[in-house]
Amino acid sequence: MKNARVSWYRYASPATFYPLAGRLIPWFSALALVACVTGLWIGFFVAPPDAQQGDGYRIIFLHVPASWMSMFIYLVMAFWSALGLSFRTRLSGMMSLALAPTGAMFTALALVTGSLWGKPMWGTWWVWDARLTSELILLFLYLGFLALHAAIDDPQRADRACGVLALVGTVNIPIIYFSVQWWNTLHQGASVSLTHAPSMAMTMLAGMLLMAFAAWMYTIAVVLVRVRVIILERESGTEWVHRLREVQT
Repeated sequence: MKNARVSWYRYASPATFYPLAGRLIPWFSALALVACVTGLWIGFFVAPPDAQQGDGYRIIFLHVPASWMSMFIYLVMAFWSALGLSFRTRLSGMMSLALAPTGAMFTALALVTGSLWGKPMWGTWWVWDARLTSELILLFLYLGFLALHAAIDDPQRADRACGVLALVGTVNIPIIYFSVQWWNTLHQGASVSLTHAPSMAMTMLAGMLLMAFAAWMYTIAVVLVRVRVIILERESGTEWVHRLREVQT
């Protein structure tokens, strides 16, 4: 047990995490590709049309996973930020920074696909609905995180400042999730609930969950690629980086 704990601590060091990330990237990339192709095939060619929305509902295979990821990634980013602020681990700040662009991308995708769905269903591209507004605030939090980090020259100070911002911003996550319950909102309720049986056909649910799984695998693969670049930038003056084959060539 003690040896296992020591092994996990080893990977908190950029020097040991860097090669591990390199070995994991192909696996997560392959899983993301297979899950995405299968999920899109089920979503667009196998799942039946919706009784009320026809084929227009199929945007949920992009919109719902993107919305979930926008919130999950922020919570993971806040988790790494809390670790960095508590234990001053160098890798934590790098992981937070690597997660932010992907979180912003999924948040923007959720807002865009929601507008594309809202125009034919609600008759408008946008309303200052509680769910939509809190999701827009989440996008500003991601962009603010990236802007603040870019504005501070010292990476360690930037990590700490952005870590505080990430933790404060977690207040917005339950507001997004429960907004459809707390307020009389135009946005419909959750597509999937842990406490209720799914109200959609199993093929629809399978396609949506596969796309969510693909989004997770894609996120992990991309974040590992990005954090390796950040590690090389920050550790460029160390001996272990100079010994890397990709640096020497």
